[in-house]
Amino acid sequence: MPESPRRRYALGDISVLYLSVMHRAVNHAGKTMQPLFEQFGITDTLVNAPEARISIPRFMRLGRAAIGLTGDPNLGLNMGEQTRPIDAGLPGLAAMSAATAGQGLETLLTYSLLNSRNSRGHPFYEADDLRACFYSIRPYNVYNYFVVDSVLAGWTQFLRRMTGQTHVLEQVRIEYPDQGQQPAFEAWFGCPVNFGAPENSIQLRPETAAAPSAQFQPAMHRALTQQCEAQLKRIRGGWTVVDQVREKLSPMLEGQPPSLEAVAAELGTAPWTLQRQLNEENTQFRVLLDETRRDLASDYVVETQLNYAEVAWLLGFSGAPAFHKAYRRWFGMSPGDHRKARSRWKEHGSSRQ
Repeated sequence: MPESPRRRYALGDISVLYLSVMHRAVNHAGKTMQPLFEQFGITDTLVNAPEARISIPRFMRLGRAAIGLTGDPNLGLNMGEQTRPIDAGLPGLAAMSAATAGQGLETLLTYSLLNSRNSRGHPFYEADDLRACFYSIRPYNVYNYFVVDSVLAGWTQFLRRMTGQTHVLEQVRIEYPDQGQQPAFEAWFGCPVNFGAPENSIQLRPETAAAPSAQFQPAMHRALTQQCEAQLKRIRGGWTVVDQVREKLSPMLEGQPPSLEAVAAELGTAPWTLQRQLNEENTQFRVLLDETRRDLASDYVVETQLNYAEVAWLLGFSGAPAFHKAYRRWFGMSPGDHRKARSRWKEHGSSRQ
């Protein structure tokens, strides 16, 4: 059976395998994650289910709590250092068996959908300019800095494992502004780190990308990438046109609602063809746009602490009043009332945080 592409979490989700990475980083700091796992309803059954995922907002809150527990603002870097290829599941194994470090990183990112999904888009590797990029939920705050840190540091650690070298990067770019940690970051990455950049990325040194992998095994690499490709096709193969439109809409919403023409261009089809296909699936573009905004709005309001003007912008509304009006139409209550109700529900000890 093809897997349904309609995910449970509008903002995105991440494999529970990455909870083990956080657990090791906290242990390395001399603390234990067990009290936080209990607080956030992370059971042994969940952690030991390799196919399970948790929402990205839940992961961010857990990470923020872990930073408070350890007192380490650079926990994300330590998570990167503790990251192993196996923590990425099958894509990690396929990546380690690639011929070169650059090909390994490209493999890891090509199949990232098998272990995580982000409403802003999927990470990618540009072989021509040796650049790997990561999208993060925005706007930035104390809850998602560490996610960016851990991803970029994890990729760097992967390259270090592949090459046996420490200095593997030419530079690092980070979207959020410097939090006073630039010296620590440059010491860890071993290269210039540019905060307030237009993207989150690492730039590989040419010799890093070309470095042969000590784990290269052509037969296994071929077999593992074939398994990754089969899983990816199983996920995407069940996508209807409606699902494809939803996938494109989420990262295109910021600042203004995207048009049918813009989404059609992203899908590589003509607007009239896309409209016909949606009609065949008994829906319309404006309906999908409204439903996508609704699903994202719910997650932004109840799963984050973003102010409502920020949420309005992220969903492409003209301003907070228009967002509030739409929210009442969707849920029969204001965003503020919904957030308060969710907070009370959490305070009463629900394990689904």
